[in-house]
Amino acid sequence: MQQIFNFIIRNSNRLLFLLLLGISLALTIQSHSFHRSKVISSANFLSGGVYERINHINEYLNLRTENEELVLENARLKSLLFNKEDTTKLPLPDSIKGVKPADIIVSKVIHNSYNTHENYITINSGANDGIRQDMGVINSKGIIGVIDNTSPRYATVISILNMKSQINAKLKKSNHFGSLTWDGKSTGFVQLEDVPRLASIRKGDTIVTGGQSVIFPEGINIGTVDKIQTKENSSYYVINVKLFNDMTNLGHVYIIKSKDREELINLEKKGKDE
Repeated sequence: MQQIFNFIIRNSNRLLFLLLLGISLALTIQSHSFHRSKVISSANFLSGGVYERINHINEYLNLRTENEELVLENARLKSLLFNKEDTTKLPLPDSIKGVKPADIIVSKVIHNSYNTHENYITINSGANDGIRQDMGVINSKGIIGVIDNTSPRYATVISILNMKSQINAKLKKSNHFGSLTWDGKSTGFVQLEDVPRLASIRKGDTIVTGGQSVIFPEGINIGTVDKIQTKENSSYYVINVKLFNDMTNLGHVYIIKSKDREELINLEKKGKDE
């Protein structure tokens, strides 16, 4: 306390000058509208700059929440897309049951291997979220893989970069089908095998899911034709497909649940048994 009093006594002249200066400025500002407007404008400029910087910080901190909301919105839009009736198709007779609309489950990749011949992906959703074996996994760019195993809170996915993976796929511009596999060489390319040589194929043509299974709906993007080869002593092509997805950089994914899966599998099994 004594040091404070000593400081005031030592600097009494300066402090008195500052006090009088402050009083005079206040009186001047109050009595002159021009000066008052200038002071208010300067204060707003300073406070606006501070608020703007605070807002930038808040926006940065809220990016994760906004991203989560965007992912949920994308999932909703994809669900609407899959549920949309295809008006280009003829109505099916009541005796033939088609695939019902798919449910979408949002998840996130927490581990992704892509440097072996049998690559797997781990996601942070599992049986508690309704995920079951053999469900299709996609993202906004195309297919990712198929659910392999589940625990209550997690699941593993057989990546399309797995030499054991086989997925039905086709040329988007026609109904020529083949089996999508991976030769284990490049993370950016997969192979579409057993496409008949009668098919008209050009580099750049789009490859999509074929819809001849209960795993993926028809028409989900996969990639584009990069190279066309012919099997020796065969009437089929082997097509090198450049993936739309960067399989080394995956974030949120969507798991597709077919409501008719069990019914279709049992029906096909019953037909084989007979």
